[in-house]
Amino acid sequence: MSATPAPATPASDDRLIVALDVPNALQGLALTEQLGDAVSFYKIGLGMLTGGGLALANELKQEHGKRIFLDMKLFDIGNTVENAVRGLTQFDLDFLTVHGDPHVVRAAKEGASGKDLKILAVTILTSLNRDDLDAGLIKPGDVQELAIERAAKAFEAGADGIIASPQEAALIRALPQAKGRLIVTPGVRPAGADLGDQKRVATPANAISDGVDHIVVGRPIYRAEDPRTAAQAILDEMRSAQATTPNRP
Repeated sequence: MSATPAPATPASDDRLIVALDVPNALQGLALTEQLGDAVSFYKIGLGMLTGGGLALANELKQEHGKRIFLDMKLFDIGNTVENAVRGLTQFDLDFLTVHGDPHVVRAAKEGASGKDLKILAVTILTSLNRDDLDAGLIKPGDVQELAIERAAKAFEAGADGIIASPQEAALIRALPQAKGRLIVTPGVRPAGADLGDQKRVATPANAISDGVDHIVVGRPIYRAEDPRTAAQAILDEMRSAQATTPNRP
């Protein structure tokens, strides 16, 4: 008599990127172990850079087969950005962020030449509103309109995708320049979740239905009593009837 097969484990969905915004690589690795095969894509940002972030990126990629988004938001003169990106390609990353200024995007693309690394341009941080832009002496205008304008210019400079608020996603997806490009959005919160420092947010289902390719979620998962259950609830919502837009290649 043959053994009863084990129940199938649902395939992970790389549209969900979990932000490992914890102090160091050891805590980051512990979180990925809790999440197990439910999550296949992780973001590592500046907050963990001095806590072993690059080593963790390499371990997750090479030993665990995970996809890695390195969120550095690089900004400098073109030559410096190009050299920095060229150096980072040794880590076999999937996504890397730079600021959306055209000269930065062009330099980053040159640094990533010949590699599979996708360069994502930051439009306007989802934690900022018009008051913040005024304080930073950013030109007048509606935040949404400025984000869309920056997205168009980043695409024209060669960006593989952009980082934007989910509130701008549908309008950016409608841009002619957005065809075949990625839209990745932080600022995604399940209904009823604490917004934290995010000011321009949407639910996972709404973000996907508006044309977002990947959502980035941190605190609602890593601060949850059961991170895997929290991640699974977000995945379930992303696959619900409300979220009708499929992931783009």
